[in-house]
Amino acid sequence: MDPAAPPMGTKAGWSKPSKDQLKKTLTRMQFDVTQQDGTEPPFQNEFFNNEKPGIYVDIVSGEPLFSSTDKFDSGTGWPSFTRPLVPSNVVIRMDRSLGMERNEVRSRYADSHLGHLFNDGPMPTGLRYCMDSASLRFIPVEDMQKEGYGQYLKLFQKQM
Repeated sequence: MDPAAPPMGTKAGWSKPSKDQLKKTLTRMQFDVTQQDGTEPPFQNEFFNNEKPGIYVDIVSGEPLFSSTDKFDSGTGWPSFTRPLVPSNVVIRMDRSLGMERNEVRSRYADSHLGHLFNDGPMPTGLRYCMDSASLRFIPVEDMQKEGYGQYLKLFQKQM
């Protein structure tokens, strides 16, 4: 099975709902972050200190992005990961906003702004994918099968 393929039982393909639909389904913060390249406050977001096992998917499309097995405490106040769960589901772009040069991380199919990539993470990758919680939905390991993400359960077999 292609790990980038949509989970069984979901709509055919990862897709982005219309702007009007997103305004109805996302919170103001989620819309600002994913659609207007905003940033949520550090230490005041849903997942910066989440230690539960599971995966993180795009809040807009559901495409799988990161795993708790690659999450670490960066001390920045945002959820940080050493690598994407499905590398083909993330796109890196140059971000020159705010007078800085940074690597922006976006989801491939929904084109959601997720956060930024830095080269100051722990080994083995040395990378820090610093994400906004508002761009993510967490799927706990116990819900992964029923939500159609069962192909990723093997990552957690030692923890179960």
